[in-house]
Amino acid sequence: MTKLVNHIEALLFLIGEPIEVRKLAKILNENESEIEKGIIELEKILKERGIRLLKKNKEVMLGTAPESSKYCAELAKEELNKNMGRAGLETLAIILYKEEVGKPDIDYFRGVNSAFTLRNLMIKGLVERKTNPQNKRSYVYSPTIQLFQYLGITKKEDLPNFEEFIKKIEDADQAN
Repeated sequence: MTKLVNHIEALLFLIGEPIEVRKLAKILNENESEIEKGIIELEKILKERGIRLLKKNKEVMLGTAPESSKYCAELAKEELNKNMGRAGLETLAIILYKEEVGKPDIDYFRGVNSAFTLRNLMIKGLVERKTNPQNKRSYVYSPTIQLFQYLGITKKEDLPNFEEFIKKIEDADQAN
């Protein structure tokens, strides 16, 4: 298992961006369950290091540890703040906490059309757009794993006041 874990770590370091577990399995000529075990082991190894394993759905990548984020913040801050403004931050917060959210919902929460802001966030690599599984004629937006890396978090539950904010969103959804 140690060799497999080392290979996974080397590939994640080399690629520097999210990669699907399925693709790792193919490259390493292993089944996905073995790769998943290796990922769990790598996550344990990295737990006390400056680098962490970031996971989102079936994708993984290496990122900075949350406790190192204050030192990395200045490097990432410039990119995040470039022309983002309040509209970008509002939109990003909605997408981060809702995870998969359609443009009509974003527009509803913000009270304005968010098309331009969504486009800018996608260009910056902070948000991704996918076909809505419930309606193939529309899209849903979700945070990228790179955004998790910029924020110094390993999963959405690490966001400040996550549980409290999700409850407020669900309450607002039920009221409508």
